[in-house]
Amino acid sequence: MRLLSWPSITQLLLAPLVVASASEYNDYSENLLLKSLPGNSVLASFRFVSNGTFDSHHSVFPRSLAQILQQSQTKELHLKFTLGRWDAEQWGRQIWDGRTAGGTGVELWAWVEAADDSEADARWTTLNNALSGLFCASLNFIDSTRTIRPVMSFQPDGHHSPERLERLHLLHGTLPREPVCTENLTPFLKLLPCKGKAGISSLLDGHRLFDAQWQSMSIDVKPVCEESGKCQLQMEQTVDMVLDVERSLGKKDSPVPKPPPIEHLSCDQEKPYAGGDSCFPLSGVTDLPWSLSEMFGRPIRGSCPLAVVPTEEATHVCVNIAEQRSIFVSQGSEERKKSPELRCFILNENLDFDIILPELSPSTNIPLTPPPLYASRSLTGHGQERGGIQAVLNNPSSNSTVEFVYLESLPWFMKPYLHTLSATISGKDDGNIIQDIYYRPALDRKRGTQLEVRLRVPPRETVLLNYEFDKAVLRYTEYPPDANRGFDIAPAIISILDPTSQKSTFSIRTTSLLLSLPTPDFSMPYNVIILTSTVMALAFGSIFNILVRRFVGADEVLGGGLVSKIRGRIMALVANRRAGGDKPKTE
Repeated sequence: MRLLSWPSITQLLLAPLVVASASEYNDYSENLLLKSLPGNSVLASFRFVSNGTFDSHHSVFPRSLAQILQQSQTKELHLKFTLGRWDAEQWGRQIWDGRTAGGTGVELWAWVEAADDSEADARWTTLNNALSGLFCASLNFIDSTRTIRPVMSFQPDGHHSPERLERLHLLHGTLPREPVCTENLTPFLKLLPCKGKAGISSLLDGHRLFDAQWQSMSIDVKPVCEESGKCQLQMEQTVDMVLDVERSLGKKDSPVPKPPPIEHLSCDQEKPYAGGDSCFPLSGVTDLPWSLSEMFGRPIRGSCPLAVVPTEEATHVCVNIAEQRSIFVSQGSEERKKSPELRCFILNENLDFDIILPELSPSTNIPLTPPPLYASRSLTGHGQERGGIQAVLNNPSSNSTVEFVYLESLPWFMKPYLHTLSATISGKDDGNIIQDIYYRPALDRKRGTQLEVRLRVPPRETVLLNYEFDKAVLRYTEYPPDANRGFDIAPAIISILDPTSQKSTFSIRTTSLLLSLPTPDFSMPYNVIILTSTVMALAFGSIFNILVRRFVGADEVLGGGLVSKIRGRIMALVANRRAGGDKPKTE
């Protein structure tokens, strides 16, 4: 039995799409890959490819996006919406070699054609504002302080002439704090020809997508040229997610996730401290049964009528599971088995399609391919004045050296010291690790810090990359409403380089960081306002009374005649009472 590695499966799915996209100018294709992961998790990777031109005729390529690219003179675009963290140690190599996933939040980079940097910045601003309205995201907040110009990390994926390459400017921006939600998914689906109503896109639902352990939506637009010289504009949309089978199946009984009762758990009884009220679950004991309709809440509603007819190699849905596991599909679909672990199907346009996988015990996982590099990043130091960043880079290979570019995009209020940058192996500094450095310092409130380091990690070694920085004190109006939460720092980008061509072949994003800055007590201004207002009210009220009011006696106010009459009447009444005579006559 021959096992296919993950890159081989990727090539099988990519090859037919490239052939189909080169056949004509306006075509569309889509496919779905389902892969079983350890721990009862399922990777679902949706891929949609649309081809078109910049002209006024748009059949499948969205006109709204084409007009934005044409207005801003953007020749290549890459936009990523990502939530969660890809667990490389448990799930292995990232899908599509990491090129369809970005860092946490929103990540955008593009090649803009312009005569100089100032013109490129103006068109970059136009692009951000237009994409912000199209995708209901805060891309308009990518200003000069969040924009960098990478030098060693990115290369164009499309076909550009040498004359055009000289006029292209690469700009990159991130929003690590941007929340990705349903309002970003809806514009994403509107770019598809079938709008999520038919085909594999009918499975995309916000409640299922954003409940995943890790999910990413990406849009990549680039020019693709044939050997004959004819060029077209290709847009590749991908949605990748890792779903927890147990959590997804639990929604049938309760929409609100609840922990299962202890009697339904598989507990490790060999633990000496295990008891009746405690359980240490065993992972990987049984592969739970699942189906498409249970995982996504609905089956696939046929195939998209605008999609190209699959060839002998191209298919609609592929399932990558262990050979021992059975699989059942709906009637009306055509199966094409490409390997013992990879089974593919062609959908019927008018029939719903569902996949059912029964329970398998004991659990059997397919072989996973490790990534070329394991990377993690964390903050070091203590206090509110200074800090540091440490990146742990581990090469899992036993015979090959990994060469890559480490890119940091830091905000302007983080001021790193380049002389503190060090790369050590087993606590010893090795001068052969760092090959090249590109450093662009920050300008306060104008631009951030850009740091690119080219590194080389020997086989079976772990490199610690460290540097220190200072924390700036912001102005009162520059703090967000939740200033005590901290400030999000964009993930580091690692581009694995090919030893021969020196081009990027694999991309890795670390997790984002939460930086705590010196924060003033924002309750003090309100206390000062209240105290000042009270003092001013008392002082102003007293002075106003003194200046405006007149203090006079009661006799002056009532008058002397009236007082005498009242006094005489009272005395007459008293005398009459004493004498017991007639009533006194009144004047």
